[in-house]
Amino acid sequence: MARSEPWVTLGQDLELCRQKVARAGTELFVAEGGAGQELAGFILLVAYGFAGSPYINSIAVASEARGRGVGADMLRFAEKHFAGRQHLFLLVSSFNVRAQAFYRRERYEYVAELKDYIVPGHSELIFRKRLA
Repeated sequence: MARSEPWVTLGQDLELCRQKVARAGTELFVAEGGAGQELAGFILLVAYGFAGSPYINSIAVASEARGRGVGADMLRFAEKHFAGRQHLFLLVSSFNVRAQAFYRRERYEYVAELKDYIVPGHSELIFRKRLA
C-alpha cells in the first residue's frame, strides 16, 4: 500500500498505513490470490465512519492481481458485510481517475467534493452506494 498510488501522492508512508489499520473500529479483510499465490488485495472497513454510516477507508489490489475482479469482489464483500445498513461511503482522490471509473461501474454515485482536503491542489471525492 505505502509504495503504490494513490498512497504515494497522498503522502501516506508505511507508518501511517500501519496506523490506519490499527485504529479502533476498523476491520481489515484480505483477498488471497489462491493456489499458493500471495496476497491479492485488502479492504479496510469502518462500521461507523462517515456520518455514522459504514465507510471504506482503503481498498487496494496488488498490481499483479489487477483486472481479475479482485476489487469488485472486495466491494461486494463490504456491501454484504454491511447488509441492512442504508449507505456505504468512500473517498477517492480527484487524481485517481481509474478508481473513479471503477466505482462508477460498481454503481457508486458521486456525492460531493472536499477541495484541498489531503493534498493541496487535489480534492477527495465522496462516493456513496445505497445498500437498503
